[in-house]
Amino acid sequence: MSSPSSGSPPMEAAAAAADPPTRAADARLIPEPRVRRAGLPLPRPPYPGLDNLVRRAARLRYPAISSVLAGFTLAGCAALILQLVQRQTGTTGLLVGMGLAMLPLPFVLGALAWLNQTARVPLRHTLFCLAWGAFAATTVAIMANGWASDFLITHQGSTRGGTLGAEFATPLIEETAKGAALLLLVLPVRRRLRCRAERTCAVLARRAPGPLRRSARRLRRPHPLRARLRPLPYFRPRPRTRTRARSNPRTLAAGTVLGGVTACGFAFTENALYLGRAFTDDQQTRLDSIGLGAAPSLRDYDSTVHTFVLRGLLSPFAHPLFTALTGLGLAISLTTARRWLARLAAPVGLLLSMALHGTWNAAAGLGTHGFLLVYGLLMVPCFAALVCFSVWARARTVRHLLRRK
Repeated sequence: MSSPSSGSPPMEAAAAAADPPTRAADARLIPEPRVRRAGLPLPRPPYPGLDNLVRRAARLRYPAISSVLAGFTLAGCAALILQLVQRQTGTTGLLVGMGLAMLPLPFVLGALAWLNQTARVPLRHTLFCLAWGAFAATTVAIMANGWASDFLITHQGSTRGGTLGAEFATPLIEETAKGAALLLLVLPVRRRLRCRAERTCAVLARRAPGPLRRSARRLRRPHPLRARLRPLPYFRPRPRTRTRARSNPRTLAAGTVLGGVTACGFAFTENALYLGRAFTDDQQTRLDSIGLGAAPSLRDYDSTVHTFVLRGLLSPFAHPLFTALTGLGLAISLTTARRWLARLAAPVGLLLSMALHGTWNAAAGLGTHGFLLVYGLLMVPCFAALVCFSVWARARTVRHLLRRK
């Protein structure tokens, strides 16, 4: 008989399986081969701190010199446009024109502020667009329109040159000058890393092995047309959770708001110029006809009243409607997943804004009946479509917020 202290072999194997051997401090186990499960991808090798590394490398600071240069440029354009308008209208005409041009501005800006609740565009970007439209775009437009008008009148004659300038040259120049504000917001600015740690992280992310670079590209998700543009939160594409990623209402509303605010500034300066010029002409006509003895009446300023009714009451949303098409096209180009649409949306939006602007300018030379016909058949439906789009975008955003609650 065997002694009681000696165990049987099956019992020894079970004890060995229940109590595995401990790993020595200097021993290294051989990794077992990974088995790919059916329908599941292989797990990624762990990289400690990968997300923090890439995010710290991508967390860049735009230098303050770009903001300073933009401020000095806009200030110089403001002084120049003020001098140009004052030279054509006089001091009294400038003050009267600015006062009358200020009246429709709160209504247009209030409507765009309501839509901005969906877009959530930062205040600094809206102020930049407003200042660009009021100062820089109008300066470029006045100078370029004068040169284009002189060139066309010299080579095409007075009548044909004036028509070509109003219907083709003016829309091309003005819409390009206004659309430049949106382009400047998305153009890359020379960026500088904050400290040596972020520069080191950027170098490591750039010189890392293949899996690390692929993970960094996966986090950034570059687009062929957006790879080198400045990333803006309101122009961020929707995550690809569906088969076809579409532009969300926020991005479309952001393009509309930026274009509309730029056009508001442009329309304010342009209205001040036209109203001030009309007031100066009416005042000179009154002085030539009745002198200084008689008291002024409203009939003495028919041209000023006509200009205010046409530009301040009938068409305060004309310029915002034109440039909103440019903003919509740019928003679609920056957020859509279809390559052909990303390439065509921005140029098509700019061309549509130019065409609508040229049609509006051409309607002014068709007489009262022709103008009212174009106004009723073209401008009113386009404005109604813009209002419907704004209401739809706002309703979608509110419904999404209520669903999240």
